[in-house]
Amino acid sequence: MTGVSTFPYEGHVPVLRLGGVLLVTLQGDLYDSTAEQLRQDIGETVSDSAVRGVVIDLSGVEIVDSFMGRVLSDIAAMTKLLAAQTVVAGMRPAVAITLVELGLTLPGLRTALNTEEAMRLLGAEVTVLPRGGRARRERS
Repeated sequence: MTGVSTFPYEGHVPVLRLGGVLLVTLQGDLYDSTAEQLRQDIGETVSDSAVRGVVIDLSGVEIVDSFMGRVLSDIAAMTKLLAAQTVVAGMRPAVAITLVELGLTLPGLRTALNTEEAMRLLGAEVTVLPRGGRARRERS
């Protein structure tokens, strides 16, 4: 990891910068105004810095609505235009079912089962902690 910094967002959405990747962790329900602010802030951060990827961790989200699905799609399209990729990690089956039922295909959005896999998809360095062992770094 070349650097970790936290960006404060209204509504307390934790966002970490891990080198060239933003890690956004969504927990519980997200108000529309907070989602809109998050979309704008991610766009500004990606365009103003050397961010090459955005990981959005949905493991703490149990349900989504059409607005949140549209926000995820917009973030993916926007980051792609700014030469970065977006990966959604940790999506629960109920969330995936809801997105399909809403007819949201989310073009340009890659998915991963967990955050570690998402970081690997982006080619980011991942620190692996083996049980009872010392940390080692892997690069995919």
